[in-house]
Amino acid sequence: MAAAAAPPGLGLTLEPVLREAVAALDRAGVGESLAAALGAVRSSLAAAGGPAALGERERALFGAFLRSLVRAPGAALPEGVWQRCFLEGPPGLVFCVLLEALGSTGSGLDPREVVGVLEQFLQEGRLSALLWEVCQQQAQAGCPELQDALLNKIVCLPEHVSNKLQGKNPPVFLPQNYFPLLGDAVLQVLEKISDSLRGGLDCSISFVSHVLGKVCIHGRQKEILGVLVTRLTDLTKSDCMWQRICWRLVECVPDRWMEAVVLGFVQRAPGADTLSRLLGNLVVKNKKAQFVVTQKMLLLQYGHTTAVLQNLLGYLSLDGLRRTLLLRVLQELLETWSSSSAVKHSPAEQQLYISKAILICLSHLKEPEIDSCRHELLMSMMEGMKCHLDSSLPQLQRLGMVVAESISLKINTEGPVLKFEYEEDDETRELKSLLVQTPSFFVVPSLPDDESEKEGAALPLVPESSEKSHTAVPVMPDEELDAELDSDDDLLPYDMSEDKELKIKAPVYIRDCIEVLTGSRSEDVDKWEATVKALESLVRKNPAATREVSVELAKILLHLEEKTCIEGFVDLRQRAQVAVLTTDPIPVAEYLTSQFYSLNYSLRQRMDILDVLVLAAQELSCPKFHGNTKHSRAQKPCIQLPLGSDSSKDWRKIVDERIKSKTRRFSMGQSHVELVSCPNEFNSVAGYFFFPLIQHFDRPLTTFDLLGEDHLVLGRLVHTLAILMYLAVNTVAVTAMGKALLEFVWVLRFHTDSYVRQGLLSCISSLLLSVPMDRILADMTEELLETQSWLGDVMEKDPDGDCRRLALQNLLLMENLKKKLEAVPS
Repeated sequence: MAAAAAPPGLGLTLEPVLREAVAALDRAGVGESLAAALGAVRSSLAAAGGPAALGERERALFGAFLRSLVRAPGAALPEGVWQRCFLEGPPGLVFCVLLEALGSTGSGLDPREVVGVLEQFLQEGRLSALLWEVCQQQAQAGCPELQDALLNKIVCLPEHVSNKLQGKNPPVFLPQNYFPLLGDAVLQVLEKISDSLRGGLDCSISFVSHVLGKVCIHGRQKEILGVLVTRLTDLTKSDCMWQRICWRLVECVPDRWMEAVVLGFVQRAPGADTLSRLLGNLVVKNKKAQFVVTQKMLLLQYGHTTAVLQNLLGYLSLDGLRRTLLLRVLQELLETWSSSSAVKHSPAEQQLYISKAILICLSHLKEPEIDSCRHELLMSMMEGMKCHLDSSLPQLQRLGMVVAESISLKINTEGPVLKFEYEEDDETRELKSLLVQTPSFFVVPSLPDDESEKEGAALPLVPESSEKSHTAVPVMPDEELDAELDSDDDLLPYDMSEDKELKIKAPVYIRDCIEVLTGSRSEDVDKWEATVKALESLVRKNPAATREVSVELAKILLHLEEKTCIEGFVDLRQRAQVAVLTTDPIPVAEYLTSQFYSLNYSLRQRMDILDVLVLAAQELSCPKFHGNTKHSRAQKPCIQLPLGSDSSKDWRKIVDERIKSKTRRFSMGQSHVELVSCPNEFNSVAGYFFFPLIQHFDRPLTTFDLLGEDHLVLGRLVHTLAILMYLAVNTVAVTAMGKALLEFVWVLRFHTDSYVRQGLLSCISSLLLSVPMDRILADMTEELLETQSWLGDVMEKDPDGDCRRLALQNLLLMENLKKKLEAVPS
């Protein structure tokens, strides 16, 4: 501490001046004596060489002088002089005394006067002087407790001022203004540290690191790093000293604040190369930073943007020491991606996030690294592909396909690669783009004049490995090509202008249709095609004849396979099935529902049964249009079973339809379509559609296990029951159906598949909309209370976002129905 001692004679000069000033303040005299005393302090301090020249004894006396100054009445102090005593004194001491005065009730100064001095303190750049003073003290082993107290005061200054002024802060103390100013002060101190190191002087940076860490943990990364990252990016481009200062700045951040700092840098760095310059090998040196980068941000969080992922994984790839971490990260990501438990229990958003991270990692792998882990990549690809294709959600299925294709492309550079058929959307296109690294600066070559070459230049770049997988097409010279074309000039085309298409007459009787559809002669293919096209119309025109053979016809259609490439075969067969079922509902429904749980049916056939039951139920529940003979057009069902995560949209559609049906509208003009008053035909047959489906779901068969691996069909069954329940509104059996459905939901409420859980929540929605609330309260009171508690848990804890939204909607619907029931006078 000898370095901090005063020069000879300084103590004798400054000490009596400070004591005289304190005595003058204690006397609280007004006039020239006090002004002279304060002026003498300023003059003596300047003559001594400024605050840096003060020893411990002088600092203690100066602190006593400042505390006497804040205790004095503001009116007794000479304006403009006492403020300069604070602004010219030791910055750390001044800052502490001013904050003590702001929090004390015994101060003679008004809080606004203290805040005014603090505002001048900030505007005159004294904050950087304060930070630099502490950095110098740390190099000389200053007091850690005092530095911690000062750190808290610096970071929490906006809160201190706001608490005292009840939120009426001057603009400089607003967080959005204060923390960028603090960032500027940090930069000024870093520049002084740089100058000191270049001059061969020792200097500590840890206090600045602590300030940075504490600001970031307070959630102000955006404000302070918005200033720091921009400036440090420029300073570290070509200066090794600045790179070392920046690395040391982050390395000295305490572990308890490291996550916030690293996250802030990763989010705000303009690219992986910049992030590498700013952080260096921090993830190799610091275990907490390594955990944040390689575990928390990739496997435990999934809300970061694609740009953040590219920054993070690109940073790991830019150094030999960090590339080992990149390979380890890829291995752990693939383990999560290929885990059936993770696919079932994690949200689709997290699956997408992990898939993006895998593709970015693959884009950074070099050929020797791929060779070293080719077998592991292949095994992960096979396991992950199976887990994703087994999922009920199309989004997860597509993710599995895209990632598997990408891995295959990387490990099979010379052989055939995996290729799936799926509909591309923005999500899949973005995923595929992540596999190809694009340079930061891309020079577009001059385009050739030929039009075909222009079109070729506009095509997206294809990786070299994928080009190798295609068979090479030999290119012939123009002369040989012309000769090849000329060789067939003597073959004249046959004139077919007078040809007419032969029209096969379709059967006119139902039994003839059955004979054609069950025949196996190849010469009847054209007649078979005509029969399939005409069957629906024939069934609807001949209901009596259809009823005689309805079950036989339903059986034929259920097993009917396509013989020719007839356009829309699946739709034609389904419409014919719906026509048969609506013409003779009870026996056909009994047959179809019994076959749903029978042996020797494919999953596709079982889902076809569910689709037909739903479409026929809707047609039976809708009113017939008067004067319209095209039944299939007028009554075309519009409800479709959801296969994705759009249950909330379907729920909104159901609510809107129900509100629309309950709303009376009056029109002055004549309606275009006149509705005939007729009973709901689904009323008398709803039980035949519903109860057989709900009875045997828990009985596994040799080839069919709803509660096991066939959860896709279970999900379709649950959504089917929800729609049948909705369509059964105002029917006689609706209460019994609701009670049975509630028991069914209760058994499956903890199912692991999110699509099944979405269907269960849709069942609750349909029940609340269809069953009268008084019957629910009378017959299902306990079940309703248990369901309400379960819905609350789903809303808070379910990993699937659609499930949480559906649970919330059900809770709101319950509350609204209860209020309406209470509002009805008894």
